[in-house]
Amino acid sequence: MSLVAGFMVPHPPLIVPNVGRGSEAEVEETIRSYERVAEEIAELKPETIVISSPHSVMYADYFHISPGAHATGDFGNFRAPEVSFEVDYDERFAFAWANHAAVNEIDAGVLGERDPHLDHGTMVPLYFITKKYTDFKLVRIGLSGFSLSTHYRMGMLVSTVAEELNRRVVYVASGDLSHRLREDGPYGFNTYGPVYDERIMDVMGRGDFDELMDFDEALCNHAAECGHRSFVMLAGALDRKRVRIERLSHQDVTGVGYGICTYHVEGEDPSRNFLDKWEERDRARRQEMKNAEDVYVRLARKSLETNIREGRRITWDEVRDEVIRGLGAVNGSYDSSESDSLKNSGMERGECPDGNSAVSPYATEDGSATEKAIEQLEHETAGAFVSLHKEGKLRGCIGTISATKGCVADEIIENAISASTRDPRFDPVIEDELPYLEYSVDVLGEAEPIKSPSELDVKRYGVIVTKGMRRGLLLPNLEGVDTVEEQLAIAKQKAGLTTEEKGCKLQRFEVVRHY
Repeated sequence: MSLVAGFMVPHPPLIVPNVGRGSEAEVEETIRSYERVAEEIAELKPETIVISSPHSVMYADYFHISPGAHATGDFGNFRAPEVSFEVDYDERFAFAWANHAAVNEIDAGVLGERDPHLDHGTMVPLYFITKKYTDFKLVRIGLSGFSLSTHYRMGMLVSTVAEELNRRVVYVASGDLSHRLREDGPYGFNTYGPVYDERIMDVMGRGDFDELMDFDEALCNHAAECGHRSFVMLAGALDRKRVRIERLSHQDVTGVGYGICTYHVEGEDPSRNFLDKWEERDRARRQEMKNAEDVYVRLARKSLETNIREGRRITWDEVRDEVIRGLGAVNGSYDSSESDSLKNSGMERGECPDGNSAVSPYATEDGSATEKAIEQLEHETAGAFVSLHKEGKLRGCIGTISATKGCVADEIIENAISASTRDPRFDPVIEDELPYLEYSVDVLGEAEPIKSPSELDVKRYGVIVTKGMRRGLLLPNLEGVDTVEEQLAIAKQKAGLTTEEKGCKLQRFEVVRHY
């Protein structure tokens, strides 16, 4: 026995008639597809159904598998308490899954239960399945803040446990697509919404699962999806399996995307080793990025790696020739990517800024480090941020709003070490992670006072809002910040001020980002 099928399904409570009360008619296509999924599961007669739900217990650094022998739940939160469920859990499967995760150095288990009741991301699939089939035990797992590749690895263990326990298993990946498909939807419209839906349905419809791990974090965040990691775990469960794929439906009539696909296992296929393929491609991408790093980023990397490997702080004079020699293009060119928001902008030393860079004045046609770049590093002072990413996710970021060192080089050296060891949001970086880190360095221009918001330009200038001891900073060219009014409102919020606060001092500045 082993994994016999997987299903990608949404979880809108409105498709339950007692909840929708007539409005479910607008998603009739989704309901018909769901009913077909339930019929196929009934025909497969699984002993265990694994459901991954974005609305189960979730931790940033842990996969929570629901514990115990039984669970109950109802749609009382959706004005339909009469629709209720009582299920038996497959405790042996849950413990075996957690044990295999531990062997594979993935933090997962049955500890940390906060709410034992079934969530709607689990109950909506159960509503359709249990109308057709009830002779199964359930395993429920939440998602986590881990990388997409770690979710894939966690999904791979489903097949391992199914074979070990001789279970006939079906995997149900519960998750809605974008929540930003229409102006009248629950989260309004964002241009990323339709882009995400089209791309995720294309990838899931083709079954080329390595592409799931190429989705940019910014795309997923702006699209406000909730099921991507659930779908990645399903893909992991189907790793190296020959599957018959059918895309049943995709609807977006409510402003939220609902997609349904089916995957019936028809044997083994070693060529569908999607994690291996993605990792090989990712290694090549990271090496290409490293080869193209400019002198600012090479300095940050050298500082961080020396500190972690040797426990010491380098000096600019010590590494000057090494980081300059053999440089590729000095980047700092315009970028559309984003990093996490500047959280502690009221402090002299802050966390990672959001935003895009201006065009660097330090690039040359032949890619050499210009005298101007070296002059800035050695003799100029400025605030700087060092950002670390790993597998598309922020791994650490610390910076200074204004200069605290005698030169930009020393500012970068200090902040690179701080980004890897002192960012309170993350554990310190360890040596095993070094090959996977990607770097960027933001050098802040000098802030200049302005008299009114009319002197701001959201694409060109960042802004600092100050009143008394409160200060908030926002970098330029942020996705979703289209007006000066929005820029000022966010900066005031960061300073702990109301958006209507009067009498604030304003400053503007420019930023150059280096890679």
